Amino acid sequence: MEANKVDMFMMSNTKFFEGHNLHAIRERLLALDDEKWPMIQMVQFKDPTTALLISIFAGAYGIDRFYIGDTGMGVGKLLTCGGVGIWAIVDWFLIQGATKQKNLEKFNQAMMY
Repeated sequence: MEANKVDMFMMSNTKFFEGHNLHAIRERLLALDDEKWPMIQMVQFKDPTTALLISIFAGAYGIDRFYIGDTGMGVGKLLTCGGVGIWAIVDWFLIQGATKQKNLEKFNQAMMY
């Protein structure tokens, strides 16, 4: 893959991944075939800041977990009203990392096809 395409992808998508994963993502993109590039560009990543705002305002209902695609935890939070509020508060600190982890999983799945 061309380095300028990879650099453009990295600049526009850095906020969706943890900092320690960025080097590995860049290396994988550089080794990628050009025919897989359109598939990588079509992946829709979830914004960690949006997930945090959802968690603050509606986290007790599990909507933040549904947003990032973590349905099981979303149902758990919904049925327990955010773990009687405690789980909802804990997720204010964890949801951005969980969102970035889900984005990395999406990226890895797109790389396989």
